[in-house]
Amino acid sequence: MQRIRRALISVSDKRGVVEFARGLAELDVEILSTGGTAKILRDGGIKVVDVSEYTEFPEILDGRVKTLHPKIHGGILAVRDNPGHRQAMERLEILPIDLVACNLYPFEATVAKEGTTLDEAIEQIDIGGPSMLRSAAKNYKFVAVVTEPEDYSKILEELKKSGGHLPEEMRFSLALKTFQKTARYDAAIVSYLASLGEEAFPAKLALALEKKLDLRYGENPHQKAALYLLSGANAGVAGAEKIQGKELSFNNFLDLNAAWDLAKEFSEPACVVIKHTNPCGAATSGSMTEAIGAAFSGDPVSAFGSVIGLNRPVDVGCAEEIAAQEFIEAIIAPDFSKEALEILTSKPKWGKNVRILKLEEPEKETSGAWDFKALSGGLLVQEKDDLLLDEDKLKVVTKRAPTQKEEADLRFAWAVCKHTKSNSIVLAKENTVVGVGAGQMSRVDSAKIAIRKAAGRVKGAVAASDAFFPFPDALEEMAGSGVTAVIQPGGALRDEEVIAAADERGLAMLFTGMRHFKH
Repeated sequence: MQRIRRALISVSDKRGVVEFARGLAELDVEILSTGGTAKILRDGGIKVVDVSEYTEFPEILDGRVKTLHPKIHGGILAVRDNPGHRQAMERLEILPIDLVACNLYPFEATVAKEGTTLDEAIEQIDIGGPSMLRSAAKNYKFVAVVTEPEDYSKILEELKKSGGHLPEEMRFSLALKTFQKTARYDAAIVSYLASLGEEAFPAKLALALEKKLDLRYGENPHQKAALYLLSGANAGVAGAEKIQGKELSFNNFLDLNAAWDLAKEFSEPACVVIKHTNPCGAATSGSMTEAIGAAFSGDPVSAFGSVIGLNRPVDVGCAEEIAAQEFIEAIIAPDFSKEALEILTSKPKWGKNVRILKLEEPEKETSGAWDFKALSGGLLVQEKDDLLLDEDKLKVVTKRAPTQKEEADLRFAWAVCKHTKSNSIVLAKENTVVGVGAGQMSRVDSAKIAIRKAAGRVKGAVAASDAFFPFPDALEEMAGSGVTAVIQPGGALRDEEVIAAADERGLAMLFTGMRHFKH
């Protein structure tokens, strides 16, 4: 195990680099550096040899070419116990470089900024950095490679403890991290450039993912799980700030995502109550407090142990309404007042454990985002279902048009239905869910479940169906229980029979011309 005698430091992220270089210098490590990094190290009182001085070749092309030189890559890639490599190094006056500290131009941060031009993005594609990192990582048996400022302290600690050496297992670990970083970097570039093309789905899809945290377990306790952040996507629920509560599980995140996606469909104050990714309650109102109370009235039994999504900040009144519930697993909202948090976290039995997440995301996700579904051996990719209604396709197909109140409830029910597992039927009244039938193999069974869940509140309610009625049976079932209006996509072979059944019973019915299957 050889001692580290020479290090090349060239970083875009300058955090901690002066302290790191100073620590290396105190261990008699010679420092090679470039441009801005060399300046900041000198300003910190550290002796530095410029790369251009060592290579006897100046930095050129506005800094585009600095480290792309045989004396740099030869010093990194040379196999130290290979006699031929040693002879070549002596003949060409190449010095061994034992440690490379480098991070990359901030490409992802640049393209994430609104208004970034293609030329600006291209200038942030690092060339020399990835080349040095990959060279050092490939030769990890002889070279240590550092990509993250967070690793500086543990490397210095090990060097001081071992007299300037790093064990091979640490160098291997650092190399693996480096290849992960360069792979993510390349994937981010590919994703950005592909997004500018005309192809909806590129022939080669590169995903840039970074692990945010390990989870307690997967869908079941015997399954391991982790959360990864997708580069280039809006942060969304994956990037939400956890304020307090127990460790989040795989299922918690699925339910929180379902709650947030539905809550942000509405412009009015809205509360969504989610159980197993389906809404068992939802409501909009003039105030957040009223919406919370109405949402929990939808299916109080199923609401036990639920996840709540709100599209407005939580104040004292909201917190008191939520704290009145028997058991809540998690809450997600744009913000929480200090007083509201005190109320929620002091709730007996579940207050200390309830997961509370803050997500400042007032606007909807931009159009063009992708939705992924894993298969055995593959990945399904589709555009996000970010359209609720196409007003040009929406039409009344029955003799009776819905009243103004019915239409408002129909639009509300349609939004909730979009976020309910197929086959789905949603019954609503006064902008409040009163019954949901979700995930059934038969649409008529979904209707029967929704009616049963409504428990006598069906009369005067409206219904939404995520897809067309293949037969009149489900509509007849709901009409017989008191439903007065229906919204559905239309497009079935028996549409005329379904319309006739609605007319016969005095129902108003809207066709949307689009469906919202959710598998």
